[in-house]
Amino acid sequence: MNNRNGSILLIALLGIIIGVLLSVTTGRFLTNRKFDGDYNRWRKLNLILEQVQANYVDTIDMKKMTDAAVVAALSELDPHSVYLPPVDLEESETELAGNFDGIGIQFNVPNDTAIVLSVIQGGPSEKAGLMQGDRIIKVDDDVIAGTRTPQDSMVHKMKGPSGTKVRITVNRDGTEIPFEITRGKIPVKCVDAAFMVNDTTGYIRLSRFTRTTYREFSQASEKLLSQGMTRLVFDIRGNTGGYFDQAFLLCNEFLPDDAQIVYMQGLHRSRQDFNADGKGELQDIGLAVLIDESSASSSEIFAGAMQDNDRGVIIGRRSFGKGLVQEPINFTDGSGIRLTVARFYTPSGRCIQKPYSDGTRYAYDIYERYRHGEMTDADSIQVDSSEVYYTVKGRPVYGGGGIIPDIFVPMDTTRATSFYIKCNKKATQMRFASYIFDRYKPRLSRISDFGELSGYLDSLHLDRKFLDFARRTDSIVPGPGEWKESEEYMMPQLKALVGRYSKLDDEAFYRFYLDIDETVKAALQQN
Repeated sequence: MNNRNGSILLIALLGIIIGVLLSVTTGRFLTNRKFDGDYNRWRKLNLILEQVQANYVDTIDMKKMTDAAVVAALSELDPHSVYLPPVDLEESETELAGNFDGIGIQFNVPNDTAIVLSVIQGGPSEKAGLMQGDRIIKVDDDVIAGTRTPQDSMVHKMKGPSGTKVRITVNRDGTEIPFEITRGKIPVKCVDAAFMVNDTTGYIRLSRFTRTTYREFSQASEKLLSQGMTRLVFDIRGNTGGYFDQAFLLCNEFLPDDAQIVYMQGLHRSRQDFNADGKGELQDIGLAVLIDESSASSSEIFAGAMQDNDRGVIIGRRSFGKGLVQEPINFTDGSGIRLTVARFYTPSGRCIQKPYSDGTRYAYDIYERYRHGEMTDADSIQVDSSEVYYTVKGRPVYGGGGIIPDIFVPMDTTRATSFYIKCNKKATQMRFASYIFDRYKPRLSRISDFGELSGYLDSLHLDRKFLDFARRTDSIVPGPGEWKESEEYMMPQLKALVGRYSKLDDEAFYRFYLDIDETVKAALQQN
């Protein structure tokens, strides 16, 4: 139920009570006494629900009514104080736990059929015999191929408690094969890629802050240090956050002793400061942090700490602006609330949270950034010049919500030719990658070296094959001069998508994309 419906429900409940108090019920007049509806003691809400239960004309689902009342009440607070029913609570905790119960595969759905991209080493699927490239036809008795089954529904069908069994039927080279798989604990990685861009510069892409983030990041940075890294491009674009303690530990790796990382404070929470202990192993590493409009929460804590301590250069676009501290409060029925109890502030005193008094504007904030040009023009960033703060070295930084980058990189809208847009609408590139894998699987699936992969893909003349594929399968043909205009952007994309089918997986994807990533290019230009 959404917030609007919840509010309507409470208004309706008030109307019911007023009607009960003023009307005849079952042939008797209600007394004219007044009930104690003291707002300060929350008695009115309980009173209303009790009166509905005692007097409403039909049977009441008290669980549904209570949940609706809670949702409506919390909607009057802030956008991030929420009620989570048991199923939602379990999913939210699983997402950040660093592991989940399942069968251990990654898959894509380019053509209304789930294709196994990779099988997690040591996981249940590998033990059962599933292989990269298998097409999943059925989960138990449910046909999911060619039925327009949503991808999240496919995931839900395959997930389940450890120890339970699921039957997965796949099509492998034209033969249907059933596998009975016993679900188990599956690790969820949050470091998508970690590799050397050149002799001295490393690149790490972090997708979320889970329980395993610090451990994964430490392993990745150790590997890059052993390969000669003296500078790091740390990519947290699209990272919506997660556990605060993991962000704190990552900040600690880069900052000197007693440098402030963040502080939190609320009406019922006294100020609490978090400082570095000076034991981090990356204090002498050059740092560029990449952010965008989807970088939120823990990502903003990290970016804000680096910026205010003048520890690294922040590159990209203004971050989301989510700086509220949620405290979990769980109930015995498996449900819970996430209640905002404080705000996060960067070392200079900036509140990370953007304004939310206008709920509609808050919900459509990213759209508004597009509308008034912030995504493509640094001068369009709505800076609150009345909220000026200063970094450790005295540089001015601004409040008002989110982290404003030191170097702005606009969203590139110039490469969207008609041909490119048509291909995107039909997912032609993804389906082409699957087609190439089917044709060259024996060689492609064995490659583990990026240089070898790049050379092999060049030898396949993917440009000619893609144009032929787009024409044959989707009747898409570039107009005069369109392919020349699109090729520079689309070829790295095609190599990235095909490269994911190699042993390099996501590393290949991000390596190829670096060639067309203007934000990474801006980072590499920094000293």
